[in-house]
Amino acid sequence: MIQKTKRQYNAVIALWSTAALLLAGCTNKAAENLPAPVNVASKQTLTLPEPPEPSIAVLSAPANKNYTVGVSLLTQDDPFYIALKKGMVKEAAKEKITLVPLSADKDLNKQINQVQNFIAQRVNAIVICPVDSEGVISAVQAANNAHIPVFTADITANGGKIVSYIASDNVQGGRLAGEYAAKTLLHGTGNVAILDLKTVSSVEDRVKGFKEALAAYPGIHVVSDIDVPNATRENAVDKATNLLTANPNINLIFGCNDPVALGTLSALKQMNKTDVSIVGYDATPEAQNYIATGTSMLKADAIQFPDLIGKTTVDAIIKYLGGTPVPAQIPIPTGLVTPASFKK
Repeated sequence: MIQKTKRQYNAVIALWSTAALLLAGCTNKAAENLPAPVNVASKQTLTLPEPPEPSIAVLSAPANKNYTVGVSLLTQDDPFYIALKKGMVKEAAKEKITLVPLSADKDLNKQINQVQNFIAQRVNAIVICPVDSEGVISAVQAANNAHIPVFTADITANGGKIVSYIASDNVQGGRLAGEYAAKTLLHGTGNVAILDLKTVSSVEDRVKGFKEALAAYPGIHVVSDIDVPNATRENAVDKATNLLTANPNINLIFGCNDPVALGTLSALKQMNKTDVSIVGYDATPEAQNYIATGTSMLKADAIQFPDLIGKTTVDAIIKYLGGTPVPAQIPIPTGLVTPASFKK
């Protein structure tokens, strides 16, 4: 079985911190609107409750040294995908299979071309983290026609034959964020807006879980659910500003990922609004620093474990190629980071 120990949690946090340093040289205009976060989290210990184990484990599969697996990642310019790739690479090296990880750089055409090249190379399996769950269907079908098994990680395709979809239990993560927002932040009443990304299946699941949690509180109303193109920080600043200008009575905003949550935080600071709470998704190191202060408008984040997603994906591929069926979906439990998660 896949065991999720506190040591694994700490390893994930360390991994994300390393990824953040790798990205530190990148400039971000939206980030300039935020003061540098006090490095609170680095001086404290992040403690999370032990989550349940994944519903299905796919470990102890026989390895074949001749397996070659092509991987098309959504991006490599993101701590989550840096960690996911590292989890895959580490497990592939352990099992002695050849992994060919490429980044689609959020470009659907580039991703389709990568899949077509993997097909031409006759790889044993293909992993896709779709740029667009609908747009990638043709690439999945092309691999199906070539009799190459396709797996999806973090995000899945909305069509074609997928052997197994390995991802965070995003519905569960959305519920955790929604329950905390409803009970702890809103105390059962208020107006909520959602900054969404409707083209991506994993985000659809997060929003589904979030809304399910809010549904238990009749005094809470979702007054807006709008799309943020590419779910970037810059686009979130504009969308959040327009949203708050049109709906000044919003009490809480759910950002579908941390770039969106942090872009929303920038917008609130520009507008000098301090009466709106933000709940995000990802718990990147920057977001953790704001949450850890206990005074930021960013109050909580669902946290994923991308290295475990990567590891489990490779394990599922090896098992399938070895002739053993694997589940159509393998959910990886999530957690929740709040100010109470940090201890000095």
